Amino acid sequence: MSLSKEQLETLARIVDATRDDEIDCDTCLRDLGQYAEVTLAGRALDEALGRVRAHLAFCPECEEEFALLEALMDESGD
Repeated sequence: MSLSKEQLETLARIVDATRDDEIDCDTCLRDLGQYAEVTLAGRALDEALGRVRAHLAFCPECEEEFALLEALMDESGD
């Protein structure tokens, strides 16, 4: 199987961005409500919630869950 240049560049970028303190999807989803509350309030993220933000940047499934949760929370705050 051959990868295109774009696929190789994407893979290299993801590998380069890998951190020792990354979290998995279960941890991200567990903390997603708190992350949404903090971001909607415009407050600063602590270290743990910063890891949620980093996970969301590379996980489209968790990012989709966050977008849905954020939309629901934003609607309920109107």
